[in-house]
Amino acid sequence: MTALTEAGGAAEAGDTLRAQVTVEAGDTSAAARLPHPLDNPAYASLTGPHAHFGEWRGRVVRYPLDVSPWLALPDDMAAADWADLAALAGAGNEVPLLGTTVRPPDGWEPTFDVPGVQLVDDGVAAAPDPEAVPLGPDDVPEMLDLVARTEPGPFEPRTVELGTYLGIRREGALVAMAGERLHPPGWTEISAVCTDPAHRGQGLGARLVLAVAHGIRARGETPFLHTSAQNTTAIRLYESLGFRLRRTTSFHGARVPGE
Repeated sequence: MTALTEAGGAAEAGDTLRAQVTVEAGDTSAAARLPHPLDNPAYASLTGPHAHFGEWRGRVVRYPLDVSPWLALPDDMAAADWADLAALAGAGNEVPLLGTTVRPPDGWEPTFDVPGVQLVDDGVAAAPDPEAVPLGPDDVPEMLDLVARTEPGPFEPRTVELGTYLGIRREGALVAMAGERLHPPGWTEISAVCTDPAHRGQGLGARLVLAVAHGIRARGETPFLHTSAQNTTAIRLYESLGFRLRRTTSFHGARVPGE
């Protein structure tokens, strides 16, 4: 998930968010009947632009664990697929089932369940930022430290390899960052948006979101992002930047049966 930690969170009923999702009814074109890349964005990423990261077992695929915890499941999960997922993850280990409504079979212990939302570019005022600097492998220790203090969501030692990451420094120290994660064909997810607590209230996170979106747009792609459905303050801020709620989703996890 992406949680704009500069904005904070506020809990409201999930039904309100579900009621806001735009339903494009009446479109019977061939394109409308095809699966949308954002309906299963991890699968679209790992079978598309991020295929070189894929670790496969049958029809189940995941990123290397030091890159991202996201894994991708087919929409029509069968018993054989759950067995492959168990073998890939290992008995007793937790499996994050992110951005999917698929629920594990009996014997898998649920570990967490967080309602989420997916938002897409609907006129974002994307623009470069004069303070934003590219971040790379040499910056990873500082990035991991910032993530540990702000908790924007999963960020691993090699997450920076997924796309462009931008940061803002003050007196040499990294105080805010944002970057790219999932990459379905034609789309790029903005993620890891976070600001040091001592520098919040200055709009740094929003500025970096717009800067990352500018780079995505420059490639001819469309930005999107995920966040917790309970973080309604962040959702309102994203909507003010020009993002539109596309759908509700779920971030949940389960433990593989066995020791």
